[in-house]
Order: sequence, then structure tokens, then C-alpha cells
Amino acid sequence: MNYLDNLEDVKVLKQSEFPSKSSKRKKIVKDMDELLKRLDLKDEAVVSFHHHLRNGDRVLVPVMKALQKMGLKDLTLVSSSIFPAHEEIIPLMEDGTIKNIVTSYITGGVATAVSKGKLKGSILMQSHGGRARSILNEEVVIDAAFIASPSADEMGNISGVNGENSCGVLGYAIADSQKAKKVISITDSLVEYPNYPADISEDYVDYIYEIDSIGLKSGIVSGTTQVTKDPIGLKIAKDTLKAMKATGLLKDGLSFQTGAGGISLAVADFLKDYMLENNIKGSFASGGITGYLTEMLEMGLFTSLFDVQCFDLEAIESLKRNPNHIRMSASLYGNPEVSAVVDNLDIVILGATEIDTNFNVNVSTGSDGVIMGGSGGHQDTAAGSKVSIIVSKLFSSRIPFIKDRVEVITTPGSTVDILVTERGIAVNPMRKDLIESFEKANVDIIDIKELKSYAEEVMGKPEKIEKGQRIIGLSQYRDGSVLDYIYEIKN
Repeated sequence: MNYLDNLEDVKVLKQSEFPSKSSKRKKIVKDMDELLKRLDLKDEAVVSFHHHLRNGDRVLVPVMKALQKMGLKDLTLVSSSIFPAHEEIIPLMEDGTIKNIVTSYITGGVATAVSKGKLKGSILMQSHGGRARSILNEEVVIDAAFIASPSADEMGNISGVNGENSCGVLGYAIADSQKAKKVISITDSLVEYPNYPADISEDYVDYIYEIDSIGLKSGIVSGTTQVTKDPIGLKIAKDTLKAMKATGLLKDGLSFQTGAGGISLAVADFLKDYMLENNIKGSFASGGITGYLTEMLEMGLFTSLFDVQCFDLEAIESLKRNPNHIRMSASLYGNPEVSAVVDNLDIVILGATEIDTNFNVNVSTGSDGVIMGGSGGHQDTAAGSKVSIIVSKLFSSRIPFIKDRVEVITTPGSTVDILVTERGIAVNPMRKDLIESFEKANVDIIDIKELKSYAEEVMGKPEKIEKGQRIIGLSQYRDGSVLDYIYEIKN
């Protein structure tokens, strides 16, 4: 009814019908069976998790096992990332409890099992920004979002910086909390109301379930988070700084992002020294934040940090004490349909498993074709930044890094600008402006095909990976289009 047009038809409450004072909603559920009963999940349900505890997570496995115990089948698991700590879900793939997986990054035993065809359905690999976009647009409809919560109060305010297992920002869980039909905070630290600062507020949370431990915050530091000491890696990092200078972007107001790999962190280290020597003050750094970037913030080299996930314990502590260390959701970070932080980036430093002569990058599978990663923010930052730079050695385990065509396209070459290796710097021919800038700066560049030829002369041409016939998944671009197929590998 349109109230403004039909006022005389509106029913007005009588005094006896006036609503009573509302009672506080009870959200805490003490028994897992009771919780799952209230959720009323059915076969083919879609359940989601986040990965801010990374390899320290101890929430995904027990929840999925509880769903298995209920006898549910053909579930779709939507986890922002999957790590070796989650290998106990492999039997759930084999018995049909889990049919499909949607993720932005997957490594360890689960990734290998998926590659070998253990998943009866398929895997959809997204970027972080693409994941948020698909959830907010309800392309992926979540029935229940289980949020590992370092702390929560009785009404469901969730904070990532409080509690024994504080993990920092909860940026990847925000879209889930906003769109899931039911949102469950699973916590090992139930605190007094109000729990602040809250990454997810009580109006998005339906239930709170307390357990002994959501995991180990020490597991956040999984993988390389130290500056490389390898001479080849250091040479690549120094040449990357040279390439960055040639772009003309190393000046006041610089915005920057780098990963947590050894070479990428070495680039950040060299950049810090350069900014100090030249009295440069940057605008912001962004992404998954490490102690190296928080140090640069506190030295005044950047005005602020935009943080979607903390990569180490130093970053968590910085988030607590620095007001200009700013939380962001995955949507604010990289959603291609909104104004996103990645669109304001000057330079991003990225790694790769392999690259081809069209500058397409694979960070989804290894040299053997087995899934061992995923886009994360790779696609998002490559697309949004003014200059994207791939840093890598020419050889990995004696296998050339540059191919005629990568096995799986994760990030399209149209968004990749520069490749820096120990044998030279290649610039994407599409970036004629950068080629001119390098010429003016007297920085030599080399054709990527020449780098490929050199690598094959030294190591030989790599053998073609034997794939199976079955397509087991898709590499999805951040806008929802499909970049490539992912094939089952032969055992």
C-alpha cells in the first residue's frame, strides 16, 4: 500500500494493540548441534569462512565435520582462502559432503586433492575484490557465514584486534556478514559489551558460538615474510627500484603496494632507503600489511596504510596503536564495481609462478600443473594501479619462468606492465608511455621473448604438462568474466 496516497485506508492501532517493550535477543548458542538445528541447512547449502588466521585457523574444519555428521551433501564451500591446516576436509570432498569450492587462494593438501579430481563438482578461483563483488551482487548466495572471531560480545560485535588470537583486520569477512542469510560468530574470547573497535557490528550477526580455541595467531605468519638475502633476489630488487624510478612515480604523494615474498620485501626495503635519502613522503601503502610497511608508516614515509589483512604480528600491533592504520573491506580494497583503493595505487609489486610472452601471469598453479595459490589481490592491483611490476627469477627449480603460454591465466597481460628478472627488465609493448620513460631515464629494457630464449638456452625448454580431459574449475576475472579453464592433472 502507498501510505501517502491512501491515508484513509490505513489501519491505525488501538491502545490495546500497542507493541510491548522489546526484550533483548538471545544470540549465544552453547551447543553445536543446537546451532546447526537453528540454521536449518539443507543439501546443496552454501557456507562461507574467512582466512585471516591463515594456516592457524581451527574453525573451518570442525564446522565442516559437524555438517558432515548431520549427513548434509553437495555443499559449496566459499572460503576466502584454504591452507594446509584444512587438509582434514579432503575426506569430505571424497564422500560428497563438499561438492564445490569457491576461493581466492588455495594451497597444501586440499589444493593437490582438487587438482587430482577429488572434488566431485568444481572449483571457482576468484580475486579478493571479485569475491566481494560476487557476494554483494548475490551471484554467490551464502546460506551461513561462519566467522572466526578473535573476540565478540554477547550481541555479536566482532573485533579482530582484541582477544588471545587477535589477527588484525577482518576485511574478507565483511561481505559475507552483510549478505549471508545467517551469520555466526565463532569465538574463543567472549568479552563485555560493547566490543570495540568492531570490524563487524552486532546488527549483522545472528548467533555467537563459543569454543576453546579458534586457532593460533602464530599461524598468520605462514610463508616468506623476511627480506631475501639471496644475491640474485637482491639484484632483482635493486633493478626493480631502478625501474620504479624510471616511471617517474617516485615522488611526494606516492601510493604503493607490495606482497610478503622475500624479493617483494627487499623492494620495500630499498624503497624505504630511497625515500629517506630523497625526502619523499608517500600518500598511502595498501593490501596485506607487514611490519615493513608499518615501520615506514611510523617513520613518516607514508601518511596512512589501508589494511585488508595483517600478514604478521607487527601489523596487528600497529593496527591497535596507529589511527592512520586504516581497516578496509575486500570490497573497498578491490571491487571493480565501486570506488576502490586499488584504483588509487601508483605502483604495485607482484610475484608470479610463470609469465608468458603476452605478459599473462599465472599464480594459480605450479610448474607441475597442481593448484598452489590463486589471485588474492593480484588481479585487482594489476588492474587498478598505474604501474604493475612482476618480480621473479628466470628459473624456478631449474624450470624457465617465461613460457609461450601460461598453464592458467590468473592475471591478464593487458594489466601487467613490467617484468624484472636478474637478466633484465621487460616492458609490456602496450605501454609505449613507459618505454619512452625508460628511454629518457637511460634504463635499458629487453624484449620478453629474448629473456625467454636465454632461459631456454641455459635450462632447455620445459616439458609440456600432461593434463587430463576433465575441466575441474575456472579462473574467474574480478568482473565475473572467465579467463581460463583449470584441468585435472594426471596422477
